[in-house]
Amino acid sequence: MAQTMNMKKNVILLIEDDGLDVISVERSLRKMDMEYELHTAFNGIEALDMLRGSAGRSPMEPLPDLILLDINMPKMTGLEFLRVLRSDDCLSQIRVFVMTTSGEQEDRRKAEELGISGYLIKPMSYNSSYNRADSMESFVQFQVRRILREQKSEED
Repeated sequence: MAQTMNMKKNVILLIEDDGLDVISVERSLRKMDMEYELHTAFNGIEALDMLRGSAGRSPMEPLPDLILLDINMPKMTGLEFLRVLRSDDCLSQIRVFVMTTSGEQEDRRKAEELGISGYLIKPMSYNSSYNRADSMESFVQFQVRRILREQKSEED
């Protein structure tokens, strides 16, 4: 894809504790015809440390255009992370898309109340009749591209 010099890369922060899902998202992003920079955190605390800077680390610059967020994680759940993110004036406008194994309606309702851009329920395992790799790839190919295009339109 031809890029002009002033086109910025899309910055994506993936917050996911499952290594196989991280690999799946990375693989799917590589297949997209777009420039991107991917950062990965394995829980909400690590993600906040990256975004805000801590322990001598500078805050993430530029901030992500999109956060892909799992809900069920150790140390700080995705919903806890989302509450902190939305209460931080510097971070509250970042678009967040939830990717989770949680089919709980209460989780979805809480996430929607916190202003997410979308919600994908991941299959629990590769043995499921629903193909995990295909669902992740379809999500990345369609939803991530849509969200980032909407953001670029708003910036223009």
